[in-house]
Formats: sequence, structure tokens, C-alpha cells
Amino acid sequence: MQRKAVRRRFLPGIAMLTALAAGAAGLTGCTGGSGGGGTSDSKAGGSSAAPAQPGKYRSLPAPCKAVADSKKLKGMLPAGDSLTPQQRDQMYAGVADSSYDGDRHVGCRWTGQSPEETRLLSVGFERVVSYDRSATSDDDKAKQVYVRRLTDAKLPFPGPSASPTPAAPTPAPPASPTPASGVASSPGASPSAPVELGSRVLEDLGSDAFLDDKLSPAGASAAQSRTVRIVFRTSNVLVTLEYSVQPALPGTVPPSTETQDKARQLAQALAERFSE
Repeated sequence: MQRKAVRRRFLPGIAMLTALAAGAAGLTGCTGGSGGGGTSDSKAGGSSAAPAQPGKYRSLPAPCKAVADSKKLKGMLPAGDSLTPQQRDQMYAGVADSSYDGDRHVGCRWTGQSPEETRLLSVGFERVVSYDRSATSDDDKAKQVYVRRLTDAKLPFPGPSASPTPAAPTPAPPASPTPASGVASSPGASPSAPVELGSRVLEDLGSDAFLDDKLSPAGASAAQSRTVRIVFRTSNVLVTLEYSVQPALPGTVPPSTETQDKARQLAQALAERFSE
């Protein structure tokens, strides 16, 4: 009777130990399953695309020096005869724009005055950076900024149907009187209105470029000023050049061809400067 009582006393203890061992094995199996799932997730995450490489340009040149080195500057800003050599050097040196980040946005401007007219020139460099290169590269971000400026200028996108936007018509000068000899001039000899090139997309400047030509309205006492703005992109840098000619006398209209040519020549020199 005493042995049977002992056996009955130990049987519940053995059953409890067996249950604890089974529970521990179950916990081990769950831990192992969780580890396997973690390994699978890490492999899936590792297959994501690598971020795009930074843009070509990591810094910006000093715009005042970049333009002052060009011989075209003196052709755009003729100095008055009253200026001393020191004043001319100071005028062509330009005035730098204030900037809080010289690696992102810099600019410079010049003013040339003569009794006949005032000419203004400004140049700005902007380096575009994408803050999420896994989605957009620096170059693509710069392209987006350029497209916004092209849209703001109300110019058509490049393509077979793109054509220059005509500028405001310029009133034709009065016809010259008949010569004293009494011989009437032929219709082909009569003076014609100056050629207006208008605003348009440029195909041969940087990666993308456009030219915006604006002529101020004519007034009875105010002269018409012409402002040509060129924006072009090279990799992740946008360059903005603005050239304005303001005659002193009313009735004088700055020629479109000459003003655009001077601005385009300087823009081409700046594009070559970035290609060096």
C-alpha cells in the first residue's frame, strides 16, 4: 500500500515536466520561424534600386569673373567717354548678388550708361540638387525646373511644330519724301520695319535653352526698351542671362537682331565655360 501511494505521488510531477518540455520545444520552433522571416525581408529590401549618381557639377564658378574674362562684355556695355580707366575697370568688374549659399545660387550684374542709352546685364547660375536621388537624379530635377521656366515664358515645347513667338509689332517709320529730282522711288526702295526675331526655343545651346524677347510698350514721352532673356541648362546647372537696352530718346527702338546676337554670343561663351 505504501509503494502504490509513492507511485501515485510522482506521476503528476512527471506529467508536468513532459508538458514543460513540449512547450519549450514549441517556443524554439516559433523563434526559428521568426528568424527565417526576418532573413527573407532583408533579402527583399536589398533588391531595391541604387540611388542615382550626383550631378556633374558640385560647385559654381564666380559669375562676375566668368563673364569679365569674355571680350564680348565690352561690346555689350560700351563705356562712356567721361569714365576714367579706373571707373571703366570697376564697371566691367560687375557687382555680385548677395547669396546665402554660393554652391547653389550666385549672380552678377553690370550697368553701362552713355548719353544715348543705358544697358543692363545680369547673369545667374543655379545648381539644382535632388533630395531624393532614389526617385529623381540631379539632372532630371534640373530638367523639371527648366520646363517650369519654359512654361512660365509661354513658349512652345521643342518639336516639329515649334516656331518663334512673334514679338510686338514695331511701328514703321514714315515714308521718305519723293526726291527733289521728281523721280518717284520704286516700292522696293521704301524703308521697311526692323526685323523682329521674337522669342523661341534654342537648339544649339547647352542641353536645353530658350530665348525670351520683350519690347516695352511705346509711349509719347518714354522710349521703348528691349530685354532679351536666355535660359539654358547644362547637366544640373541652370544659367539665366538677361540683357536690356534702354534708349534715352523716345521713338528709338533697340534692334531685335543686334540685341539677341550679343546675348546669344555671351550665352555661348558661358556654355563653353561650363564644358571646360
